[in-house]
Amino acid sequence: MSDTIVAIIEGVLWTVALTLVTFILGAILGLPLCAMRLSKWYPVRAIATWIVVICRSIPPIVWLFFVFFGIGNDLFSMSPFVAAALGLGVVTAANMSEVYRGALTAIHPGQFEAARVLNLSRIQQLRDVVFPQLIRIALSTGATYLIGLLKDSAVASTIGVSELAFQAYHVSQQTFQGLSVYGAAALLYIALSLPIAWLSRWADLRLRSRVSR
Repeated sequence: MSDTIVAIIEGVLWTVALTLVTFILGAILGLPLCAMRLSKWYPVRAIATWIVVICRSIPPIVWLFFVFFGIGNDLFSMSPFVAAALGLGVVTAANMSEVYRGALTAIHPGQFEAARVLNLSRIQQLRDVVFPQLIRIALSTGATYLIGLLKDSAVASTIGVSELAFQAYHVSQQTFQGLSVYGAAALLYIALSLPIAWLSRWADLRLRSRVSR
């Protein structure tokens, strides 16, 4: 019984770690990709568009296999966790770039015009005008994607990452109690997802209250 609890806790920790690392990586890489999508230069926009389309069209599990069994075998070896973070990070970057792009296009053009009229520098425009509104608009969609990413992290079990789904499978094989083990795993996924939704809602309300002042 104690071994089962330890295994499940280990799975939860690996799930949380993989989700956070992947989301942070994708959120960072999504910024330059979004900038490329909004570039005035058509070749740059075209390249970014194709990157997003390709990354979003290929299933996450195929990306994981490509990174772990393809790049990992032919070019340089990597741990299952690193391969999973890179594979899911590629998909996350493409999706987050679209989240950013949607948030930017939702900002009224008058905001940019007012910033220029006030003679704000480019950095001041981004820091004081664009970024606060971008965060508020993108927060809800980004949190929704984070919850989805938490669930998608289960595909990492296919390449040997000891996350929750991986541990649940092995515990069920050892105990022959698949219903209870996978039921507990499902409840843990719900327990991990709810705080994200609550924090997102709380942050959104706080940001809206500041804007309304």
